[in-house]
Amino acid sequence: MKKLELKFLNEHGKIVTYALETPIEPVAPTAVKSEMKEILVQNSFTGSGGDLVSIKGARFVEHNVEEIESV
Repeated sequence: MKKLELKFLNEHGKIVTYALETPIEPVAPTAVKSEMKEILVQNSFTGSGGDLVSIKGARFVEHNVEEIESV
């Protein structure tokens, strides 16, 4: 399963990651950056480390599981 992770820095300088399940591909980097900027402007998320203050990056993460037979 592939996820799109959006990484931000909060007020305490810690990385905060939000994962989007089954993103629509292909993803336009400019669209991702634009939406991440909008999340900051709208102050959409906050946590124990305070508000999100800047964009750290975005990435795709894919997790593969293969069962071992006869175990």
